[in-house]
Amino acid sequence: MKVVILAGGQGTRLSEETTLRPKPMVEVGDRPLLWHIMKIYAAHGLTDFVICCGYRGYMIKEYFSNYSLHDADVTIDLRDGQAVVHHRVAEPWKVTLVDTGELTQTGGRLARIASYIDDEDFAMTYGDAVSTVDIAQEIAFHREQRTLATVAAVRPPARFGALEVEKGLVTRFREKPEGEDAWINGGFFVLSPKVLDYISGDESRWEHEPLERLASEGQLSAYQHDGFWQPMDTARDRNVLQDLWRSGEAPWMVW
Repeated sequence: MKVVILAGGQGTRLSEETTLRPKPMVEVGDRPLLWHIMKIYAAHGLTDFVICCGYRGYMIKEYFSNYSLHDADVTIDLRDGQAVVHHRVAEPWKVTLVDTGELTQTGGRLARIASYIDDEDFAMTYGDAVSTVDIAQEIAFHREQRTLATVAAVRPPARFGALEVEKGLVTRFREKPEGEDAWINGGFFVLSPKVLDYISGDESRWEHEPLERLASEGQLSAYQHDGFWQPMDTARDRNVLQDLWRSGEAPWMVW
């Protein structure tokens, strides 16, 4: 099964990082968030990736073009430009990088990579969140449901503590309660290629008409994930991920 990752948006809410690079290339530890997401899928045996590039997509292409140099020792002879790579380390991944347009919306990006996914179900996610979603179990669930689409439904992480107030007095304080009973779209989809028929063009937002129509037709299943899920929408989110990674106890590190 191929994995499609949407990595072309501008990430305006993280502008302090994304003025110079695409959001999926913002680093957690010493690796782009995109790498972390790919490692999650690879841990479940999915190693064939299609990356939908857009805003500053050349940076993603350059990263993978030079991937084997990142952790290798290199001897460069400046006289003739020859380079010898020592102790080459590389992931067993196949990565297809597709320019899907700088301003194309999420649905439009999916439509643009139709020729790369053949006629088989594929996984899809956004390039800005990590999770402990069991991808293998979600795929099995998707096949059992026999719908055209399955989404990982997650509970959003709380951003602030909650106060319960009665008659002007705080009666209870809860430090950063999780997202109560709400379930949201956590990305990490499993999709039939038939969902591409629900996309009207470059201006189509996957989260709007296509998903709404699939839901109205009973073709959207929810794989409910009660575990860890964390997006990187803001600088605060990035700091949360950085702190978890530095602690050595990053929940999403399942590899």
